[in-house]
Amino acid sequence: MPKPTPPQVHAEALDDYRWLTGSAADAWLQWAGTSTLPLTSKVVYLRVQLTLEQTHRVLEQIELREKARTKFAAAGRMFFTPRALEQATDEIVAAHKAARFSASGRTFDLCCGVGGDLLALARHGETVGFDRDPIMATIAEANVQQLLDEPTETEGRKRSPEVHVRDVATLDVAECDAWHIDPDRRPSGRRTTRVDLHEPSTEVIEHLLAQNTHAAIKLAPAARMSAAWSERAELEWISRGRECRQLVAWFGDLARDASQRRATVLGPAAAETRSFTGTPHLEPPLADRVGRYVFEPDAAVLAAKLDGALAAQHGLAAIAPGIAYWTGEQAIADWAMGCFEVQEVLSFRLRPLKALLRARGIGQLEIKKRGVAHDPAELRVELDLAGENSATLLLVPIEKRVTAILARRIQAP
Repeated sequence: MPKPTPPQVHAEALDDYRWLTGSAADAWLQWAGTSTLPLTSKVVYLRVQLTLEQTHRVLEQIELREKARTKFAAAGRMFFTPRALEQATDEIVAAHKAARFSASGRTFDLCCGVGGDLLALARHGETVGFDRDPIMATIAEANVQQLLDEPTETEGRKRSPEVHVRDVATLDVAECDAWHIDPDRRPSGRRTTRVDLHEPSTEVIEHLLAQNTHAAIKLAPAARMSAAWSERAELEWISRGRECRQLVAWFGDLARDASQRRATVLGPAAAETRSFTGTPHLEPPLADRVGRYVFEPDAAVLAAKLDGALAAQHGLAAIAPGIAYWTGEQAIADWAMGCFEVQEVLSFRLRPLKALLRARGIGQLEIKKRGVAHDPAELRVELDLAGENSATLLLVPIEKRVTAILARRIQAP
């Protein structure tokens, strides 16, 4: 079995990250994060005390921590690299996934990166992290020590998991109860949805599955995998904030229903989470007109190809063939789809639409479309919006003509 090529890590870069995550950099990170000086002045001040590379790492870290706030509540105390932050699982999604693992078992987190999933798994039970990149392992270890070594009112003190620099192809996952892996989707620098081009490769992952079948494989929502995996695993597409964040292939005891597709929408609170399974690729019936309400399936539902199953569950009909906008006469509260109350239905023509929006004082307009070529950003400029009211505009082809549906959003997934 061929082994992945280890990443080229310069000793100087590793030393910089060890310095950055150690106590020596604490004061500089604190100062850079709270100072109101312009960036150029910060650079001048730090360069008096630090090397050029250390100055860069400190200022980059402050910027990354600000970006990371959408993923981690404690981002201000964590460490990242630009690429690793982009790939990291956010804490809400990670907690949802970790709940499937046994709290009394031992979990391995492979290719742990900066530790997004590692943190959630460690809060749930005994966990060990592995990454072949020593910089990632250094950052992950710093993050779990920062967030797990301090007791909280709800969790008490959690022991930080060990993090090892290790090529996962050399691991024996039979030593754990279950394992999670996040393969690199950009091993050559360009993102790919082909799982056979990820690193570790499918050959390595199959070797790990042969050792221990109880596994969770994190993939991109549009990942193209083998038919064998689809038949053996439960496939769960997970979304949050109207964005499908990832696809997880659950194997062994971690799968609730092998060969089943699941769409999970994580709402603002745990009670608002919606998860369901169904038959993919169903076609809902066609409506003869636009009803009082229009519905739009969540991104996870679309990625899982379960939109037809969801429409059937609620007895909804499609506005147009092959278009994932449905209609009905009753409002439906379901976190798996957005609900819009229809106010106007008209043929799409710029001048009448602009006049209608002006008459209603609509200055904030959410523009959504399916099956039409219009660019929402360009259209928003052309409409020259003004007013204090808000609305949603849905553009959809009905009987080969673009139709504009002006509506009020009732619920967003």
